[in-house]
Amino acid sequence: MPQPLTSQRPEWHALDAERVRELLRTPDSGLTAVEAEERLSDYGANALPVAPPTPWWRVLARQFVSPLIAILAIAAAITAAQQHWVDTAAIGMVLALNAALGFAQERKAEHDVRALQSLASTNALVLRDGVEHVIESAALVPGDLVKLESGAQVPADLRLIGVNGLSIDESMLTGESIAAVKGADPVAADAATGDRLSLAFSGTFVTSGRGTGIVVATGAETQLGAISGLVVGRASKTPLQKLTHALERRIGLIVLATIVFVFGVGLLSGYAVDEMFRTAVALAVATIPESLPIILTVAMSVGVSRMARRGAIVRTLPSVETLGSTTVIASDKTGTLTENRLTVEQLWTAHGFESPTGPLSDLALQTLRGGALTNEAQRGHDGTLHGDAVDVAMAEAALATGAVHETERAADPVAHTPYEPQLRYSQTVRRRADGRSVLYVKGSPETLAAMSTSLWGEEEGYSPGRVLEANETMAQEGLRVIAVGFRVLEPHEDATAALADPAGLTLLGMEGMADPPRPDVAAAIADCRRAGVAVKMITGDHPITAEAIARRLGIETSSPPLTGAEIAMLSDDELAARLTKTNVAARVSPQDKLRIVRVLEDGPDTVAVTGDGVNDAPALRAAAIGVSMGRSGTDVAREASDLVLTDDNFTTIVHAIEQGRVTFAAIRKATFFLLSNAVAGVIALSINLILDQPLIFLPVQILWINLVTCGIQDIALALEPAEGRELHRPPRSRTEGVLSRTLWIRTFVTGVWMGAFVVLVYGWALHQGYDDQRARSLAMVTFVLFNFFQVGSARAEYKSLFALSPFRNKVLLATAVGAVVLLWAVMSWPVSAELLGLTQLSWAEWLGAGAVASTVLIIVELEKLARHVRGASR
Repeated sequence: MPQPLTSQRPEWHALDAERVRELLRTPDSGLTAVEAEERLSDYGANALPVAPPTPWWRVLARQFVSPLIAILAIAAAITAAQQHWVDTAAIGMVLALNAALGFAQERKAEHDVRALQSLASTNALVLRDGVEHVIESAALVPGDLVKLESGAQVPADLRLIGVNGLSIDESMLTGESIAAVKGADPVAADAATGDRLSLAFSGTFVTSGRGTGIVVATGAETQLGAISGLVVGRASKTPLQKLTHALERRIGLIVLATIVFVFGVGLLSGYAVDEMFRTAVALAVATIPESLPIILTVAMSVGVSRMARRGAIVRTLPSVETLGSTTVIASDKTGTLTENRLTVEQLWTAHGFESPTGPLSDLALQTLRGGALTNEAQRGHDGTLHGDAVDVAMAEAALATGAVHETERAADPVAHTPYEPQLRYSQTVRRRADGRSVLYVKGSPETLAAMSTSLWGEEEGYSPGRVLEANETMAQEGLRVIAVGFRVLEPHEDATAALADPAGLTLLGMEGMADPPRPDVAAAIADCRRAGVAVKMITGDHPITAEAIARRLGIETSSPPLTGAEIAMLSDDELAARLTKTNVAARVSPQDKLRIVRVLEDGPDTVAVTGDGVNDAPALRAAAIGVSMGRSGTDVAREASDLVLTDDNFTTIVHAIEQGRVTFAAIRKATFFLLSNAVAGVIALSINLILDQPLIFLPVQILWINLVTCGIQDIALALEPAEGRELHRPPRSRTEGVLSRTLWIRTFVTGVWMGAFVVLVYGWALHQGYDDQRARSLAMVTFVLFNFFQVGSARAEYKSLFALSPFRNKVLLATAVGAVVLLWAVMSWPVSAELLGLTQLSWAEWLGAGAVASTVLIIVELEKLARHVRGASR
């Protein structure tokens, strides 16, 4: 274990620079090469640990832990022992296909930590032995002195000891759209991550200025490393996975109980052990919906394709349905609900408030001009402005309104002082066309109000109180407010001296800036509300800013925002209660976001998390479904998510929710169809045994029914279009299983009906003197035709089949007819008929079987009509 430099990890941001130097034993000349080598040996490389991928054999073994698969595997072993090779091969094919599908889905490499590693900068400028060196960031150790420059990536967590106009973009960690202005002075020990201005965090970017810092944490000990620890680990199961696994366990128990019961009854009735083993295998094959895993994959794959056309790329198949059952969307603000760029949204001058998008007064234009002329934004090679977000916003607004020309703005100033946090202003001296010099100053309204002696355009006496009152009004709307002033220098006045102590200014006005909401997000949130999905904003931004944006987006804000400091004081139960009252959480850390998601998930909610930054990754990973931005999102966010929005449009989530509900409806229809046929098979075989008849179906015949007849129609059910009004219904309750109560009843009623009538047809055939093979053939034709009518009933839970066009799902129509035609063809060809143990039937026998099979459709249609009449009478 590495030997710590201190007995416990201090709150570095709360210590003064000298105390940090003392604890880390860092001299002014930096560490020596020998000291650095020793510490590297103690603490390890400045890199994040990488979890090894799961071995392939373990992933493959997981595909056989299902109770249904275990029963099928035992059935295959029994048929092999009895040398019924056709049955063994058919069951083995089902096992192999299921394992291959599951293996392919799970064999996705874990890239989350690798994506985090990509955030580590390659090189760092470090002072060692009194000489500056450029080294690989992996070689940094606690105590190293590191130099930061504009455009650099912070290579480790640093305690800043010297800064010069240093601003760092920390949006990926804190969610703040505005670069943090750093300083070297200590801050409160309990300060939130975004308020620890004396620290520079690994992976963040220097937007402007310079600084020097001492490395206080490397690798897994950094803030980035802490997030890495939260992201590592297997993602939780989705609601659909939980439902299907529960259904599999339930079916498995029923199958085992039925097999044991039937096996025991058969032995007591005098049947031979060999015959009862074959009967048990047939019963297991009849009961288990072998094609269910395939149907789930197909249904979700169809949903994936439909979502992709809407700009949503699904990374894990079960996520398709999860969005359909989502009850809460916990969304990041910056870059998700907003554009992650500052824009000037309001101006204030002596004439009052004005919008930069409308006609502007000369006072407003002069304010914009002043803000653009004391400005460090630079035009990049791509033609866009780069630099501090505030400078870029003010320059863009002035250029867009014609308040200043690009040539004038880009001209070299006579003198300039960049923004200093301790001064709270920046200033520039410009030369006018008439030869006079003008001092322009911009900064905090409080600072500029104190420097000024007059307000441009104000005829009455100057009142700083009026300026501060307007500033307060703008701040309450969540705006970042910057005031602009100027003074014309005297002809003999030295420009450099004027910068020393600016005073006697004329205040031009103030510019209010905000990170604007993305287009159509408000409408999308309204759609979510109508669909019964609550949207909660979770951000590292200031509470006032977050609340203002929430109001603009239509998020209910009657309860004050939840804050990270408040979260730390609440128990899980108290936090859950608080979350039922508020839709905004501000000044929260990645750990806070993760806790919020887990508390919501522990309750009745199914939570989707949206985000684009590193700070969102733990919550994205823990949620039932994580949704990241494809364009503006970080690699970490994308790798931790289940769904990636290629257009970065929150509105796409609404379309995805709708498709998720359509997908689950398709899965529900397919499951009903499969289980009703499984019930029919169990009933038929059980009654068949009790009546002491020859075995009604051979295992290979049941596999044909389950895979070929039911399977191809079930796959086609996955293509059934939406029934409409999916977003006008509330999300499915988490207590509701794959099937609703109505469908469970319909499953058992129709299953018993079909099973009983198949046995009646089989018994009638034996009574008429049919041999076993011909009687089985008639029973199988009856069962297949039952499937034909039952799949029509499965197309809608409430609507009548006769209200749906048969051509609405052409694939289903083709497969339903095709299954019947294929059975006829197999029975007509002697080779295939011999393999399946079947024989050819007459047209009269086919028509008779069809008449019997049509009764199941009549039952379901009468039940739908009764519920419709009962609902209309209420």
